[in-house]
Amino acid sequence: MSDSDDDLPLSALTKEVSSKKRKREQADPEDGDDEDFEVDKKKHKKDKKNKKDKKNKKDKKHKKGKKHKKEKKNKHSRDRPKSKTKPANAKKSPSKKKGPTIKEMHALKKLEMAMKAHKWWEAEKLNEDMKWRTLEHNGVMFPPPYETHGVKLVYDGKDVDLTPEQEEIATLYAAVPLDGPQLGDPKTAKVFNKNFFADFKKALGRNHVIKKFEFCDFSKLRTHVMAEREAKKNLTKDQKEAKKAEDDAKRMVYSFAFVDGNIQKVGNVMVEPPGLFRGRGEHPKTGTLKKRVMPEQITINIGPDAPVPKCPVPGHNWGKIVHKHDVTWLATWKENVMDNTKYVWLAASSGFKGLSDMEKYEKARRLKKFIPKIRKDYEGNLVSRSIQKKQLATAMWVIDRLALRVGNEKDDDEADTVGCCSLRVEHITVDHENNTLTMDFLGKDSMRHHQTYELEKNYGEIGMKILKNFDAFCKKKKPDTDVFDQLDVGTLNDHLKTLMPGLSAKVFRTYNASSTLEEQLEDLDHDIPDQEKLLAYNSANRKVAILCNHQRTVSKAAEASLDKLSGLVELSKRQLEELKSMRKRRKKGKDVKLKAENLTTPEEKREQAHLFLRQPSVEQVEKRIDMWLKKNRYTGVKPQK
Repeated sequence: MSDSDDDLPLSALTKEVSSKKRKREQADPEDGDDEDFEVDKKKHKKDKKNKKDKKNKKDKKHKKGKKHKKEKKNKHSRDRPKSKTKPANAKKSPSKKKGPTIKEMHALKKLEMAMKAHKWWEAEKLNEDMKWRTLEHNGVMFPPPYETHGVKLVYDGKDVDLTPEQEEIATLYAAVPLDGPQLGDPKTAKVFNKNFFADFKKALGRNHVIKKFEFCDFSKLRTHVMAEREAKKNLTKDQKEAKKAEDDAKRMVYSFAFVDGNIQKVGNVMVEPPGLFRGRGEHPKTGTLKKRVMPEQITINIGPDAPVPKCPVPGHNWGKIVHKHDVTWLATWKENVMDNTKYVWLAASSGFKGLSDMEKYEKARRLKKFIPKIRKDYEGNLVSRSIQKKQLATAMWVIDRLALRVGNEKDDDEADTVGCCSLRVEHITVDHENNTLTMDFLGKDSMRHHQTYELEKNYGEIGMKILKNFDAFCKKKKPDTDVFDQLDVGTLNDHLKTLMPGLSAKVFRTYNASSTLEEQLEDLDHDIPDQEKLLAYNSANRKVAILCNHQRTVSKAAEASLDKLSGLVELSKRQLEELKSMRKRRKKGKDVKLKAENLTTPEEKREQAHLFLRQPSVEQVEKRIDMWLKKNRYTGVKPQK
């Protein structure tokens, strides 16, 4: 009995046992009657034969029917024209089902996503003198070495052979656009050329044939530089993508660092390439050669247990390896133009920068609690008998309300940039008739700060006290004399720290910028479309930029574009006036000027865009006026008929 028999009922088991017993009896003739056995045996054979005959007849009938069907099918197939379809028994090729296309993520993108997983604001806070526990990175990336091209510099009408170092400097000068801010402005160009040639002569040596800048002809080098630029522009899409992929692969090695076991993105991975210092505005060092930075000039900051990064320049090594836990820079060196220290930092999205920004805005948030008391304090000292207190109070008001930087003293070889404490009499204009104060000076990065403040209108009684103080501070002084001659940066900063721990002039700028942005967006409807929200934010951000004097240098292309737009505005105004004149003439039944039929140039079509092909009715002219007003609603044309 098999294991499965346990599941059968007892009656079924009894029948099965009886059946097996009967079979054994049939198989063994000694156990039963011989005659009965023989009869049963014959009967069994006969039944078996009948069953077999029936089965054979059935099979023959089935085969005959099948054969008939096959013949019928073949007959029909012979009558039909042959088709190119595959036979029924042919193997069908498996159909390829198109699934969703999965774009492979670039390794750089994967690392950036991994970096975002780290919640730096939730990390354990370290002591003030410790910024990190472990720090590991791959050093810095260097620009490729200079490749010579053999194009000659022409001096006094003759080609001159140059060494690779001399050729590189000459090519750098040839790359500076003649109509740019450096060589396009005669005043700036004079300083630029003087500084460039002084460094070029050092590379040429005393006994070189080149003696004077006026005899140097860089036209062949400029042609070569332009040809290289055009070659880069004319690369195919595939070539550009291949070049970008190659550059990304090189950059990725240096783009990330491990800080306390978390991956962080590095901000500036490339050491500055050699070039000619441009500077903003009339910088005294413009045109000076920025020399190539070598590994020996660079100090690497890593953890004591981290492997020292491999120097990527063959035959060279890092200048110094340090383990400074109290700083957040990864590498540092000094540049030769301004003798400034340059650093490699982590990116703005890193934990270091995030913590710094969070601390900056927390200070501004704390200042909000102190600001009423601070303002009451300096407003009371605006009329103090002490000149120093009066100057300190006035400077505080300027930093708070006008968002000026504090400013500091400059060396002779630095750009003459100005802040609050370094304002001179020549930068200030007091207008008693209109009660306005005008400031005109070069701010940070040589950006011009030129604004007129309506003190009485915007600041009332306090504004008039400020105007009176500036007038007194500038009286009987020479133009190059300091306005706040009883005040310096140290005194101001020391005073600010007594008002609130950690307070500086920079905190005032952050506070005022944040407050201005909040005020502009306070009444914003949250249900408006996203595009309108973006416009509102940009408008508010523009107010902050005006307050903080944030601006960009206007390029030649931007100036040309503005000139073109100004021309279109004037054209729209003139066309609108002509349409109004046409309406008057048509009301009197007089003919008007029609549009010419054969207009070819875009300028001609634009000039006559408002005219009609045939004499219009008064209603048609009025419709054209309405259309012109709607079409030109952003050009400054007022929508009055």
